Amino acid sequence: MPLASKTSYQNTTRTLFLTFHQRLRAMETLTSETVDFRSEFLRVLRSRRSPEVPLVAECSKPVEDPVFQNGVPSTEALESCPKENINNLKEMIKEENLHLHTEAAEQGRLPLLILSLKEKKSEERRPAIVFMHGTNTNKEWLRPWLEAYASRGYVAIGLDSRYHGERAGSKTAYQDALVSSWKNGDTMPFIFDTVWDLIKLADYLTQREDIDPKRIGITGISLGGMHAWFAAAADTRYSVIVPLIGVQGFRWAIENDEWEARVNSIKPLFEGQKF
Repeated sequence: MPLASKTSYQNTTRTLFLTFHQRLRAMETLTSETVDFRSEFLRVLRSRRSPEVPLVAECSKPVEDPVFQNGVPSTEALESCPKENINNLKEMIKEENLHLHTEAAEQGRLPLLILSLKEKKSEERRPAIVFMHGTNTNKEWLRPWLEAYASRGYVAIGLDSRYHGERAGSKTAYQDALVSSWKNGDTMPFIFDTVWDLIKLADYLTQREDIDPKRIGITGISLGGMHAWFAAAADTRYSVIVPLIGVQGFRWAIENDEWEARVNSIKPLFEGQKF
């Protein structure tokens, strides 16, 4: 090998070696920071918790008249989700309605709607996906989405986030909870309380014999997308996360004059707070 070529080769090799180790050190730093962040996040979540209770799932009844706190949104997008071509699909789907105990508090019963195909090999473990609804809706609204993924072999899980669905005592339950938290600071109903539920849900799902604990994903729409983000940050058992409009684009909203909806959404908090 000519001297110039040999020198060039050595320099290239040295550069690649240094780059690799720089990236490795960066990854190690990032991993350490991630562990520290997760530890602090869990500390914050536990700081507002009622006493923990045994992880118990109880059978419940299907919800006949689900609570929508601000009208019933369209399910057109959910209905468009591809389904497997299965005759009498609804009859082939197994439905479970459960309440999972997540803490000893009024909101500590987590309502679940779980759909899966009835026919399967008894030893088969399936991938699972948790679906999170948006503000003022509920798990029943997610049913078309759950059915679509159940038809494709997934265990599909919908749940009511805090002060929604079965956990809403009125059609202003979520708004009232936000105002109360703003005043008293004793709960975290916007995101963190539901993230705690999702950690306990992961405890439950990884114990089920029909679910592959290494293949649990989570997705959600709007507020549900935010819940999905934070749940995956808190708990690595959610191995795949696909949030839908789960991040607020404040710059985009201002530049496109689309900020009014967000401002109006927090208006009740300021109106309910007495300064």
